[in-house]
Order: sequence, then C-alpha cells, then structure tokens
Amino acid sequence: MTDFTGSDALAARARFATDARTLSLDGEWAVRFSPSWAEAPDDLGDPELAIDGWGRIPVPSSWPMQAEGHGRPWYTNTKFPFPVEPPFVPDENPVADHAVRFDWEPGDATVLRLEGVDAAGTVVVNGVEVGTTRGSRLVHEFDVSREVRSGSNLLVVRIARWAETSYLEDQDMWWLPGLFRPVTVLDRPADGIRDLRVEADWRDGVATLRVEVDADAPARVSVPELGIELAAGQRVEVPGAEPWLAEAPRLYDLVVAAPGETARLRIGFRTVRIDGHRFLVNDRPVLLRGVNRHEHHPDLGRVVPRATVEHELRLMKRHNINAIRTSHYPPHPDLADLADELGFWLIVECDLETHGFIHVDWRGNPSDDPAYEAAYRDRMARTVERDRNHPSVIMWSLGNESGVGRNLAAMAEEARRRDPSRPLHYEGDWTAADTDVYSRMYAHPEEVALIARGEEPPLDDPVLDARRRGMPFLLCEYAHAMGNGPGGLAEYQELLDSSDRMAGAFVWEWLEHGIRRRTPDGREYWAYGGDFGEPVHDGNFVADGLVDADRNPRPQLADLATVFAPVRMRIGADEVEIANRQDHIGVSWLRAEWELSTAAGAVVSGELALPEVAPRESAVVPLPDRARGDGVLTIRVVTAGESTWAPAGHEVAWAQRGALAVPAAPAATGAPRREGRTIALGSARIDAVTGLLRLDDPDRGDLDLGGPELVLWRAPTDNDRGHGLLPLRGHDREELSEEQAWEAAELPRLTTRVESVEAGGTFVEIVTRVAPAIFDWGARVRIRYTSDGDVLGMGVRVEPVGAWPCTWARAGLRFRLPFAPSAHWLGLGPGQAYPDTGLAARLGEWSASPDELRTDYVRPQENGSRRGVVSVDLTDARGSGLGITGEPFAFTVSPWTAAQLAAAAHPTDLPDPGEGSWLTIDLAQHGIGTASCGPGVLEPYRLTPRTVEGRIALTRI
Repeated sequence: MTDFTGSDALAARARFATDARTLSLDGEWAVRFSPSWAEAPDDLGDPELAIDGWGRIPVPSSWPMQAEGHGRPWYTNTKFPFPVEPPFVPDENPVADHAVRFDWEPGDATVLRLEGVDAAGTVVVNGVEVGTTRGSRLVHEFDVSREVRSGSNLLVVRIARWAETSYLEDQDMWWLPGLFRPVTVLDRPADGIRDLRVEADWRDGVATLRVEVDADAPARVSVPELGIELAAGQRVEVPGAEPWLAEAPRLYDLVVAAPGETARLRIGFRTVRIDGHRFLVNDRPVLLRGVNRHEHHPDLGRVVPRATVEHELRLMKRHNINAIRTSHYPPHPDLADLADELGFWLIVECDLETHGFIHVDWRGNPSDDPAYEAAYRDRMARTVERDRNHPSVIMWSLGNESGVGRNLAAMAEEARRRDPSRPLHYEGDWTAADTDVYSRMYAHPEEVALIARGEEPPLDDPVLDARRRGMPFLLCEYAHAMGNGPGGLAEYQELLDSSDRMAGAFVWEWLEHGIRRRTPDGREYWAYGGDFGEPVHDGNFVADGLVDADRNPRPQLADLATVFAPVRMRIGADEVEIANRQDHIGVSWLRAEWELSTAAGAVVSGELALPEVAPRESAVVPLPDRARGDGVLTIRVVTAGESTWAPAGHEVAWAQRGALAVPAAPAATGAPRREGRTIALGSARIDAVTGLLRLDDPDRGDLDLGGPELVLWRAPTDNDRGHGLLPLRGHDREELSEEQAWEAAELPRLTTRVESVEAGGTFVEIVTRVAPAIFDWGARVRIRYTSDGDVLGMGVRVEPVGAWPCTWARAGLRFRLPFAPSAHWLGLGPGQAYPDTGLAARLGEWSASPDELRTDYVRPQENGSRRGVVSVDLTDARGSGLGITGEPFAFTVSPWTAAQLAAAAHPTDLPDPGEGSWLTIDLAQHGIGTASCGPGVLEPYRLTPRTVEGRIALTRI
C-alpha cells in the first residue's frame, strides 16, 4: 500500500530552545530550475556537484515571488489547478533544486531540520539521498550523521511544485512552492534531550507541573522563579503559581537539564476541558472572539518575517481579538511563542484540505481512502507534537473542508493518543462524530439562534444527535470580510453572547492575500487570482481580510473591535451599566472618561470611576452631575497603563447617549420667478425642462450641481456579487445575487422623464418618473423646493411604481461637484457606515480630505458612505463649496461614477478622476450583508422598494 508520508524523517517532536550547537542555513542559496521532474538533471548523487554557476535565491522564500519566468503565483479557492486523478499530478510539474554549502564539525549525531517545503522535497547531503518530505507546512527532521563530514558539506533539496500530496493541500490560498521556512543543522549530544512534554495544569485554583523527558540520562526540571526543582517525570503542586490566560498571559521560564544539553521553554499553567456543552479554560467558560489567519506577505509570499507577525498580533490585541484559528495548517512556530507572550487562544489546524473534490461530488476523496491513512496520521502527529507545550494552544483541528471518511477518525484517534488534554475540532462533518465541539461555518443567524437554544434540526442518528446537541458550538468561519463589509456583526455577537453553549466565532479572515504589483507607469495595486495568467483561478476571492496585505486596517476591523469589546456600556439618564465581558479577569487594568457635547456647542469632560467588576458580571455607576445634561454623551474605556501591545490610553470600548440636533428647515419666504426655461428661487436656478439645479452667488461664482438625479443602484460590492446563504439551508444558495437581480431588473440603467413642474407662491415642485427600459416598473420622485433667499430647502419623496422584482441599492440624489471636496460634517464618523456596518462610527464633528472620504478596495466597489449626518460642508482648497443640512442622511463623495467603479478590476484601471466629484445624498440604503460567503443582507436592513421621504437644505458656501 502506498505511503504518502515521505521517507526516513525522524519521529515528530516538540520545539524548544537548546544550548546544543545549531547552525542556521537561512540566507542565499544556489537554485536551478527544470520544467518537470522528468527533465531535471540526474546529478544529485554527485557529492562535488558544481553549483557555482546556478542562479541565486534567498531561503526561506517562495520561488515564484523571487524568480521571474520560473513559475507564477497561482490562486484557487476550491479548484485543483490540475486534473483530479489522485495520486497523479501532471507531467508539467516544475522543479527547483535548492543547494547550499555549509561548514560543520560533527558531534555525536547531526540532525537536519526543514520546517517548510512546498510541495514535496527530496533531501540530498553530499550526494546521498537522506529522505523525502510530504506535508508542506510540517517540520521534517533527518538524521544525517552518516552523511555529514568535517568541514565543507553540500545540501541539495529538490522541490517539486506538485506532488501526490497536493491533493491534501487545497487550502484557499496562493499555490507558492519553495523552501519557505527555516533550515537548520543541529548537534544532538548522546546524553542530550530528544524530546520533552510539559503538563502545566490549573484546576480548582491549584497549579501542578509534570515534565516528561526523552533522554538516555537522568534530567532535572526547574522553574527558578517559583523555586521548583524536580526530577523528570515527577508531578508536583506549584504553590504561588499564577494561571496563564489570554487576558493575563503569565509565563514562567522552565529549564530542563540533562548531562549533555539544557533546554528552555516558556510555560503557562492552564487546563482546557468541556463540561456538558460549556467550553472551559481554568474552570471558567471562555468565549473565543477570533479571526482566521493565513500566512502571507505581499512581496515574499509564504514567508512572513517575525517582525511582521509581531505587528499583526499587536494589531489584533488592539482590536479586541482574543483568538486565532491557524487556517488551514500549522503556522510558523514563532506564532505560538508570540501568542503565549501576548495572550491569544489558538486553535492549531492540521495541514489538510481536500476541498477540490467537491467539484467531482467528493469521488476519490482521500479522507476515505485507506491508502492515505498513514499520511493523515502523520500530519496530525507532526501538528500535535510540535506545539503541544504551548499554553496558548487550546484546541487541535483535524483540518478544513476535507469531506468525511475513515481517515478523519484515524486522525482524531492519533491526536487523542498523543494529547488527551485538548479538545478536537473539525467542521467538515456536521455530525461531529470525531470531534469534541460542534462547528459550522457561515451559518445563518436564524440557525445560530436555534443552536444556541439547543433546538437545531435533528440528525438522522439519534445517538449522534444527542451527543452533538450536548456539545459546545463554534462558528469556525463567519462574517466574510471581503471588500465593503461584512454586515451583521452585531447580530452574530448578540447570539454568541446569548448562551453558554456558544464557544465563540472566527471571522474569515484576518488578511487579504494581495500580491504587490505596479503598472508600467509605476502605480501600485494588489494582484489577485487571474492577474498572473492562471488558466484556472478564483479571482479576488483571495482578498477577503480585515487588513490589507500590508496589514493596514480595513474599515471592518474597527467594527469588529466594537463588537468584541471587553467592556459593554448602557448609558441611562443618570447612570451607566458596565458589563465586564472578559472571562477571567476584572477591569482594574482599565479606566473610563466621559465627554458631553451640548447642543449649544459646549464640551465638558471628566473621569468616570470604574468599580471592580467581576468577569461576566455587571455593575451600575452613577453619572457625574456634569455629565447628565442634554446633548451627546460619550464614554470611553481606555487602558490605564502601558502593556505589551498598546500604550496607556488606548481605547478598548465606547458608548454614546443622545442625538444631534436637526437644523431647522429654511423659512419659505422666497417667491419663484420664470426666466425662460429657468425658474429662479432665491439663489437657486432650476431648469424647468431637466429639473437640474444651479446655485448662484455673485461673490463665489455659480455652482452647477448637475443634479439632483435619482439613483437606485450602486457599484456592486463583493457581497452584492455573492449568493447569500438562506436560513437553515446550509450551503444551498439563492438563485440570484443582488448584483444579478439588479442587473436583470435594469436597475443600473434608469431614464428620467419630467412629469410636471409647478411654481406656487413660495415653492417649486418638480415630479419626475425614473424607470429602466424594457419593463413597466420605476419610481416617481417629487421634490418641493422652498427658499429663504439664501438657503434652498428640498422636500423629497420617492415612490415605487409597479412591481419591482428586486431590492433597491439606495434611494439617493446624485449631484456633480466641479471640485474634489474636503468634508466637515456632524453625524456618524469618522469612517464609513452602511445600515448594517459602521458599528465603530459615533456621533460627533468630523473632517476628512478627499482621499479619506473613500476606501480603495482591491476590486473597486461602493464605498465611503457617512451616515446619520445632519450637516456637511463640502469645500474646495479655497474653502468655497456646498453646505448641506437636514434630517439624518448619508453622503458619499467619489471621483468616479458607480458604473466606472463597477467596470474596473483594480483601482489602477479607473480613469483619471479629473477635477470633479460625484456627490450622492442617500435618504435610504440597502445593507451590505456577507453574501460573498455567508448570509445576505438581514431583513431589517433590506431596502425593498417602498416610499422614502426626506428633507435637506443646500447652501452656497
């Protein structure tokens, strides 16, 4: 029977620091490319192989990111980029020989460690093949004691882009072959430490420690800070030890000394267990507020420098993220070290995904093929053994989207045998037959609500159904953060907080996988699937993160920080309820401050005393007298001191009470007068034929507004292009996406006919019918203008006509400004907000430059709306422009039309914006949803065609 585990690698073991000799081989290597395995030179057996004439490449690296003309980055989500005929891959299979010379003085034994070889490697030392690797993101060690010699040695690693195990590695990311993680030579003393296992438990307030050491000589274990010293294998209570928690990551230095080697680890005391349907850490329920994290760098591919990882983890902490699922493979080992130090709960996932078999109805899926059992077990063993000593790791995941089958049960057995202390996760089998938690992805909120109550639809097998119904529930993926969105974060979080069955959820995903590219004239953009000429690809589905590829936050990251906040506040008339949403610690590390902005424009502020609030408990605090007036009261909770991840004063939560005053409508004192086809009303000039507006001003010049024009469409977002999941239907899809429904209804292409123009004593009323070709549905727009001589009032009513078959994207009025404005507004800000997004937006006074008013997504789409606005000034560089006031409305300013945005594949495809801008004043908007992968727009946020009314006023400034 075929074994897909590679050959001659040593048994998997834990990673630890050692004082034994090590030699990093990272740096510049020689490289030679061949178009296929069959065409690669048969010369690796030459111990004096001449490599000086080869090319050069850095190690670690992903070779398509380094070597032009030797393979391209290739993105697929589910599709295999080769025919599905396991275990075979195409003859067109590029090969790269990586070679380096190194000096070494052999000791008792020498081990070569390869931490990441994508997709499969053949390892040759001084002309002798020492083994092969399978499992791209797994550690492989080889005993090379017989092959290495004193002085100069030659290491060659022949790497194939595709291998028979590529069928196990279809993980929704760029296919990027290479030697992409560290390569190290290690001296292994005969009386040293082969392996060690730490059991640092915390139960009922008591810490215990036991360390098993694999060594030929006796080893001693010590924790100097705690005064602990014991023999290996002995269990001891540890008085005075503090627990390790993601909220308070207390670590201790552990020293293991054998005669020939000393090892060091950072350890934390914690215990994970499941009690009924509750997921517990250190005897308390835990709610995971998490993200899925791939490893990607826009210039280096699969190689992510440690400094970059540190930066992104601190960024996560500053946005209230407490958990990471390492989708869909074990990460670089530095991640677990940093998670231990900074405080994250980790679900470490095995290097496994066979999702491409979904396109052949799972025929031939290796998950149920006995020939692959050893490979599945080996992958699980190498995942567990490397990271088992990390306190941050609280769960193992068998893999992702690999269907069902006997090999998953074998993996579960392998994991439990090696580490019974952690629960198991796997989402692909909804019966949860081999796992300890019930996991789903992208379940509709209606289904999540049923699961929270234990009322989900039953399984056919009553035994499995009873077992699953008693498990904790985990949303391993939800809220697809692709482009503008996701919507619905607040609704999901309310459900996650509603039941102690909810173990938590992980947003998909942390990071966009854009690859940095430039146009011929030097403009930078993010490349995605298809941009490298891949014949099969999945487009920009690889760009679906809370941060861009450079780790710059997208607007949705601030929204997530709001719903993940460790403290929640509800402000009443004279008191505030403060809920501590943390699982283990109080709020003494925080302080609160308040600010009251009155309608008269005064601002008063002060401190709010925070009582000690126990985890998952609440307290009521009286408001200071000065904070009880009318206006908008804002309370901010910030860090009281500096931490490892944020400075003192960093905001972790906020709440508001109050509303902005709506400016009064202008008095209707002006009388309209006819001037040919133009009707003059105060400073306004209204074209009686087209209905278009101009504001005249003798000092500032006339302002031709090129509107108002009713718009019901927007440049489709990635979520508008997706097919939302229906409630309780799992992966069944709606027939049409929003984009398709709007297109079918001709929503993007509306024509206008002026039905009537009436000039009364103090008003002008224009009625237009706006409708598409082909069909009989449309909208009737009634605008009544009034003026006090300077300010133009607009009372707007939009009524649907006929039986619309789709939603409206918006009910807005579009204008054309002859300049690119800066904005100063009163309303929600500072960032963009739509009906089901913008949870981080708060009431206040805000300003933004033209560039700050938009978000340039990887693929252009609707963006930049500011909601809840009662006043905005849009001005050019001289301070001249347009003022708008009214009942709360939304405004969007863009250099491009919706049609231009919709037609562009990248921001660099957009035309030169010129000097003008398009202004849209929205009286109503459709939500965003998360239908790029997940539910569509939830019912409360859907803009079904209906009568919409609003009032605004325009002023020339």
